[in-house]
Amino acid sequence: MSERRNWTRDELLLAINLYCKTQFGRIHNQNADIIHLAKKINRTPSAVSYKLANFASLDTSLSRKGASNVSKLDKEIWNEFFMDGEAIASKSEQLLDQVKKQCNVENSEYQSSSTETEITREVKSRVTQSFFRNMILALFDYRCCVTGLSINELLIASHIIPWSMDENHRMNPQNGLCLNAIHDKAFDRGLMCLSNDYKIIISSIVKKRQLSTFEEDLLLKYEGNNISLPHRFLPNPSFLEYHREHIFKH
Repeated sequence: MSERRNWTRDELLLAINLYCKTQFGRIHNQNADIIHLAKKINRTPSAVSYKLANFASLDTSLSRKGASNVSKLDKEIWNEFFMDGEAIASKSEQLLDQVKKQCNVENSEYQSSSTETEITREVKSRVTQSFFRNMILALFDYRCCVTGLSINELLIASHIIPWSMDENHRMNPQNGLCLNAIHDKAFDRGLMCLSNDYKIIISSIVKKRQLSTFEEDLLLKYEGNNISLPHRFLPNPSFLEYHREHIFKH
């Protein structure tokens, strides 16, 4: 196995896919996901973890930078992810599926195709939304940012600007929140929003209602609290402003 060979574009797409889904502080050669990817692309775990650290050095949302020996192609892939996240997510998931099949791994996310144009819109949407969910839940350490709930089956990767309203930011990690199913619905229906400094605001519609103690505990008791923030890719204040102006019911 030679670690001196240049990284291919496909390998970098797999690497950025894993970077987006890796929890903060978990980029190291003992991480099982990094070990698995290394085996699939015939590289060492150290080489893969170093490549993820290269992406960390390009991540302006981090105060502490990773490795700095980035290549021109590293930068191109990183920039493409933020310019056209849906395409990168779809292609990287397609490649991941192909590699899994080569390694005889079952239960892939979808049946891979030879070209992007052959993937149906419905399947592509499902795959990219799955990518977004995995990325956002990892960013928030698999906990609801309002309550701290960590039951994975009850967690939702919520879009701040809804999926249908802004194609350019569908895959943007700064357009996501990890919420439990109740608070996801409250956020989606405009009964809850966030200030630019990440404090929870509850709609007056809720406050005017006669609520049970249980209902108050679900919503009202959190007003004014700060959400738990990820270590990188903080929710974008301009996206929060959009939500307050166009979704939130004052």
